[in-house]
Amino acid sequence: MDIQITRLSKTYGAGAKAVPALKGIDLAIGPGMFGLLGPNGAGKTTLMRILAGLVNPTSGQVKVGGHDLGTESGKVAVKAMLGYLPQELGLYPDLTARQFLDYMAILKGLSDGALRRGRIEEALETVGLTGEASRPLKGFSGGMKRRVGIAQALLNDPQLLIVDEPTAGLDPEERIRFRNLLVDLASDRIVILSTHIVEDISQTCRDMAVLDHGRLRFHGAPAELIARARGVVWQITTPNGSKPDHDLIVVSTLHLADGVQYRVVGRDASAYAGAQLVQPGLEDGYVWLMQGAEDARRDA
Repeated sequence: MDIQITRLSKTYGAGAKAVPALKGIDLAIGPGMFGLLGPNGAGKTTLMRILAGLVNPTSGQVKVGGHDLGTESGKVAVKAMLGYLPQELGLYPDLTARQFLDYMAILKGLSDGALRRGRIEEALETVGLTGEASRPLKGFSGGMKRRVGIAQALLNDPQLLIVDEPTAGLDPEERIRFRNLLVDLASDRIVILSTHIVEDISQTCRDMAVLDHGRLRFHGAPAELIARARGVVWQITTPNGSKPDHDLIVVSTLHLADGVQYRVVGRDASAYAGAQLVQPGLEDGYVWLMQGAEDARRDA
């Protein structure tokens, strides 16, 4: 199964109040883990909601597994193979995890009681919540609630799983656990991870795209984006802590006993004594890409 997106655009409102959210997106997504990266307001959630059949595009075409989301029959077919965890999933705090999943399974059309109970137990085991399933949701941590969200998305054994900003606000341990869960789930389906956290992409995805102001700025392997920043990532140590000039983008700052060490992205930092070129990471590649996009908008 694959996803084919062709010249996809979405505009909210009309006339002087029109707000373009997506602008002519062309994108192909295959099996496995796919990362969708971009700042807040880039259009990621709009794209996810279109793929989930919740929002209609203004123009363009989306096909999921050959089914055209522009038709009612296509929407029905895609929803049958879809699992979706939105950015904000409404939970009923007084229900137990098992009761909540039972309710969601009924909404998904799992009317056969034995089948429904089997799917619920399987989903709970997959997300590691079998032992907590009889506890009210109001006592769950943020990470546990996200795992309940994934469990409800798995109830219909989806071929396409979409998760929107799933690790935002989680502590490091929960974030790692959640990332590992998504990678496991991607072994036999498409999993689309939409996020603004670069590390989540670098640790999980073989294929990715970057959206910015509704436009597709990059599509490829994380290694390709990293390669774009080769030769522009520097390490600078300043004895008095003075910040590098505005032509250099500071990625990280580390206070040392003899000064302040900066990791910066820019074409030339050789004016600083002891400046050293260092190997780029995905965050450096992303910063460099977005700086180019910002320059292009400024020059337009």
